[in-house]
Amino acid sequence: METNSQASFKPFDSAQLGPLTLRNRFIKAATFEGLASENVVNEELITFHRRMAQGGVGMTTIAYCAVAPDGQGAPNEIIVRPSAAAGLGRFVDAIHEEGAAASIQLGHAGPVAAGAGQKGLSPSKVFSPQALRFTRAASEADLERIIQDFASAAKIVVDSGFDAIELHFGHGYLISSFLSPSLNRRKDRWGGSLENRARLARETARAVRDAIGNETALIAKFNMADGAKGGFWLDESVAVAELLESDGHLDALELTAGSSFQNPMYIFRGEAPIHEMASAFPQPLRTGFKLGAGRFLRDYPFQPAFLLPYARQFRSALKMPLILLGGLGQIATVESALAEGFEFVSLGRALLREPNLINRWQQGNRGEALCIHCNKCIPTIYQGTHCVLDPSSIR
Repeated sequence: METNSQASFKPFDSAQLGPLTLRNRFIKAATFEGLASENVVNEELITFHRRMAQGGVGMTTIAYCAVAPDGQGAPNEIIVRPSAAAGLGRFVDAIHEEGAAASIQLGHAGPVAAGAGQKGLSPSKVFSPQALRFTRAASEADLERIIQDFASAAKIVVDSGFDAIELHFGHGYLISSFLSPSLNRRKDRWGGSLENRARLARETARAVRDAIGNETALIAKFNMADGAKGGFWLDESVAVAELLESDGHLDALELTAGSSFQNPMYIFRGEAPIHEMASAFPQPLRTGFKLGAGRFLRDYPFQPAFLLPYARQFRSALKMPLILLGGLGQIATVESALAEGFEFVSLGRALLREPNLINRWQQGNRGEALCIHCNKCIPTIYQGTHCVLDPSSIR
């Protein structure tokens, strides 16, 4: 039988993701929208994602959605609780009307929450340069409660009709921070060995699968590398991915890198929008940001498919479906990645600039995406995420 690493997939063919059939292999990546002013879905948020669905993606992902108030990583972020259910249901209905599937990213910001006015939970007490204060080390009770928060939030969104759930295991958020040797210095069952550091990810995936059953696709957005000194890297991340695969709770991994807490530009690549980011913060955070911006927002030149060399290590080691993201603004690059055995591709900035990109490619216009990788969309999350070059996307 042909393994996934030997398979070759076509971008516009329908595709199976666990129990879910998508109309093609394109996924709108989870990129925080900054539109949920009351921490629930509103019409602006629905319109944002409806444009992506109308533009041809097989599935669009609402992000970032906190499983608890202390897991909120930014203002205007959905907190998944019973009061959010009605809006989530309206969101799903709107996306289904356009022929796409609806996914939701569930996460707990952990240490990243310190930059959003929260105390910030982390494996060990660490200094947050964004917040200019220390985080709090999560207790055993915190972790048991947060695992249950993930399960409870997952049940709410499944009952609201979502086709897929994406668990946030990346970018320095809580679960990602537990995987990091540089952030996790614990001596208990949640730290030390790789198996212990992977415990929170594995138990969260198990609890969510138990809560939702097998009729909903379950994905994890998973860090291949933190891009930080002493952080999580391929030698350990591939091993943890193998553990997650062996557990059997996940239908796919979406492969990512970087840390919103330690090194965010490792996620994005391209220009670092230091001036625009500083302007978005109130004082005293603005001053703190400017002082540390050169170290925090490092310069990584953009390259097409910039995560592919890392992702190949996972494709070689795993049989489970993999979702590739990062610099996929050319249809030829997408086709090449699918030919290597990656089942799906995930696009973020390219679709902010050009929501109709997938339709354009499918209709035969194979021109490169219009996104110029300026990253000036990043600071707009505080006013409603949009491409600054697309006036029609501005609220």
